[in-house]
Amino acid sequence: MAAEEVNKPPSLPPYPQMIIQAIEASNDKNGSNKTTIAKYIESKYRDLPEGHTTLLSHHLNKMKETGEIVFWKNNYMKPDPNAPPRRGRGRPPKRKVPMAQGTVLAPVSTRPRGRPPKDPNAPPKAPKPKVVGTGKPRGRPRKIVKLAGGISGTTTGTGRPRGRPPKVKASLTEVSVGK
Repeated sequence: MAAEEVNKPPSLPPYPQMIIQAIEASNDKNGSNKTTIAKYIESKYRDLPEGHTTLLSHHLNKMKETGEIVFWKNNYMKPDPNAPPRRGRGRPPKRKVPMAQGTVLAPVSTRPRGRPPKDPNAPPKAPKPKVVGTGKPRGRPRKIVKLAGGISGTTTGTGRPRGRPPKVKASLTEVSVGK
């Protein structure tokens, strides 16, 4: 795009100036759309570069972002100085507090990241008194069920032990050869 602006004739004013002229010339309270602005510029200036529509779109977007023009209901118009500024989507930015001149900013945090190291000069902590257990092991107690033979074991209650049964190896049998 910059190459196209360099190649434009010197008699052509800058795009932002042409856009403002087009909006003022339309004299419409609702503003002008892109087509109206393009037609006005094309009728007034004959020596436009090849990428005129692309350049126009680029400058319209740039002027909209900087606040030189306002885009509302698909029309571009000059901003009203008495109108309150329109808020964009999302959370508004925090207000910046102006600082007095000559104020030097101190570092925000002088502490390093992470957990601070233990003080080697600190007195040792008293050991916690050991609590003698209540005799019960920790956690959920195991399920013990009496089996049919009177032997207790951990089962699912169906008379079979838990888990996959062991693999049974086939026994080898001799085959006699008949005479």
